[in-house]
Amino acid sequence: MSPTERRTLAVIPAVVLAGALVALAGSQGGARVGSFPVFAVAVAAAYVIQWLVFVPSYLKQTERFFDLTGSLTYISVTILAVVLTPGVDARGYVAAALVVIWAARLGTFLFRRISASGADDRFDEIKPSFFRFLNVWTMQGLWVSLTAAAAWIVITTEHRKDFDWLAVLGLLVWIFGFGFEVIADAQKSRFKADSANKGRFISTGLWATSRHPNYFGEITLWIGVALIAVPILQGWQWVALLSPAFVALLLTKISGIPPLEKKADAKWGGQEDYEAYKARTPVLIPRPQSSR
Repeated sequence: MSPTERRTLAVIPAVVLAGALVALAGSQGGARVGSFPVFAVAVAAAYVIQWLVFVPSYLKQTERFFDLTGSLTYISVTILAVVLTPGVDARGYVAAALVVIWAARLGTFLFRRISASGADDRFDEIKPSFFRFLNVWTMQGLWVSLTAAAAWIVITTEHRKDFDWLAVLGLLVWIFGFGFEVIADAQKSRFKADSANKGRFISTGLWATSRHPNYFGEITLWIGVALIAVPILQGWQWVALLSPAFVALLLTKISGIPPLEKKADAKWGGQEDYEAYKARTPVLIPRPQSSR
């Protein structure tokens, strides 16, 4: 076993422990099925689904179903939480619908993308190693649990409140973020589909206001879900606010923007037009460009 694999083997229990702590915190004041909190059942299911799909994925040495599994986990576990929780109110149903709509759209988009490309180079060095590949799937269980925590707490809580102005505000913020992400993804897909743009970088549409407008939309929509959750949070349920914070941290510091910026710099760095684009365009938060 290589040093990298040994380090990875030590990380996996920590990732599982983090999920267990989230399950414990989010279960406070929540509905139960038998003697088990529904929120904890949801978190456990999120992990188990990843491990079940990991087995054939490792044997076949494929990452093709990784993103799709993540999206289907959001959908199936969110629906499970609704089914197992008695007395879900309007706030809970709205939160569930937002997660399902987002996951269905993103999962379809990512699956089509990897089906067209045939592979995801992020996994080239990882998937031959059992423990490193397992760690990625285990991390996805934590990613799903932390990201969806706010929505799952809204669904499973026994502390109900009417659909108030903050819930409406959260819904509007989610719609804005979701629309921003969908439009940005569509613009980039059309750009890449045009053979005239082969080898070029996109700098039009929303991509003229931000180098990663899709990620801005992603972070924004989860802020919307968190706003919907705020009025019903009590005690340790405030862990729900980790949801947008975790998404922002993941996209800005770990697996989103940093590797994409590095890849873009390696490909276009030094080109006058690309350096000018970087200089005038924010990394994340959109800034309309001057018409001058």
